[in-house]
Amino acid sequence: MISSDIIRGYNDSIILSILIDGDSYGYEISKKIRKITDEKYIIKETTLYSAFTRLSKKGYIIAYPGEETFGKKRTYYKITSEGLAFYLEKEKEWEVTKEVVDKFLGGSKNEYNK
Repeated sequence: MISSDIIRGYNDSIILSILIDGDSYGYEISKKIRKITDEKYIIKETTLYSAFTRLSKKGYIIAYPGEETFGKKRTYYKITSEGLAFYLEKEKEWEVTKEVVDKFLGGSKNEYNK
């Protein structure tokens, strides 16, 4: 399983990537993250809801009440155009990040391991 410290800076982008495919609610987003990563990353509930608050404040997502389950309304989240623009920028940034980190942690690609 991946360390939450390593992935912390990417939680917002991960959530936005899921919301690009359609509106969703917290538990469903958490399940999708687990499934997509083959259980290698399990986002904590507090981390998830902190990200929702942060993304909402920045205008990257909007929250709205959805269907009622077990007497409680679910809160659904929808990505905004600003959120999509942020995600696309982070996608480009990730390509550069991978390239830089691979220079140091890329195994046989690392010139210092020769």
